Amino acid sequence: MQAMIPFPDISPEIFSISLFGITFALRWYALAYIGGILIGWRLIVMAVSRPQLWPGDTAPMSKEQVEDLLTWIILGVILGGRLGYVLFYKPAYYLSNPSEILMVWEGGMAFHGGFLGVVVAAWIWAGRQGVNRLSLGDSLALAVPTGLLLGRVANFINGELWGRPTDVPWGVAFPGPSAQTCEGVIGLCARHPSQLYEAALEGLILGTLLLVLAFRRGGLKVPGQLMGLFVAGYGLSRFIVEFFRQADDQFITLDNPMGYVIQLGQAGVTMGQILSLPMLLIGLAIFFWARRQPRQGAPA
Repeated sequence: MQAMIPFPDISPEIFSISLFGITFALRWYALAYIGGILIGWRLIVMAVSRPQLWPGDTAPMSKEQVEDLLTWIILGVILGGRLGYVLFYKPAYYLSNPSEILMVWEGGMAFHGGFLGVVVAAWIWAGRQGVNRLSLGDSLALAVPTGLLLGRVANFINGELWGRPTDVPWGVAFPGPSAQTCEGVIGLCARHPSQLYEAALEGLILGTLLLVLAFRRGGLKVPGQLMGLFVAGYGLSRFIVEFFRQADDQFITLDNPMGYVIQLGQAGVTMGQILSLPMLLIGLAIFFWARRQPRQGAPA
C-alpha cells in the first residue's frame, strides 16, 4: 500500500451565523488576508519606529502615514488580485460573463495580479506623500511574506491549488473528484501538498531572511535592496514550486496533461513560471542596481 497522509477534516469556515435569512461566514482564507495585512502593518510600524535602521538614521515615513498606506495596499491587493486572475487565467470565461468579474467572494485571486496592484497603489501613494519609493518598497518587502504564508496554509485547509500526483510518503489524499482523478492510479491518489511548499519557501524562509537582514544586518540602509531580494526570492520560489503544483484546469488537455502554456516535446513551462521568471530577473536587477548606488554619507 502506498504511504500517504489523509487530508485533515478542517472546515473552510471558522464559523457562520444567519441573520434575517442571510448567512455570514468567516473563512480561513479571509482570516489569512486579514491576519497577513495586520501583521504586515505592524512589521512596517516596527521598522519605521527605529530610525537607526534607515539611511541617514531617518525613517522614510511616519506611523500615521503607514496607517494611510494600509488602505491603499488593501485596495491594490483586492483589485489587482482579482483582475490578474481574470486576465491571466480565465479571460475568455469572464469576457462571456462580465457580471461575475466583481464577485470576489466566489473565489479567484492571482498573486501576480495582486503584486502589480500593490506596486501601482504604492507608487501613486509615495508620489502623493513624498516618500522615497525604494525605501517604501523595502518596507512592503518585510510585510508581504507573512500574508503569503497564511494564505498558502488557508489554500491547504480549503483543499485547493494542490500539487501533481506523487508517491512520496508525505503526499496528501485531497478530497473531491478533481483531486482524485489521476491517470493510472487505482484507489486513493496522493498529491504533493504544494500549498505548504509555497508557504515554506515564499513565506517562512523568504520572510525570515528579509527580517534578519532588516533588523540585524542593516539591510534597510541600502534603499531597494530588500525589495529586490523579495521580488527575486518570490519569483524563484514560485518557479520551483510550479514543478510540483497541478496546473490550472483550463491549460490541461489530452495532448497537454501537464498544463504547459509553452510546450517543447515532453518539457515546457506553466503560466505560473511564465509570470514568475520576469519577477526573478527584475528582482535581481533591482538588488544589484541598489548595491551599486553610493551610500548616504559615504565619500563621493
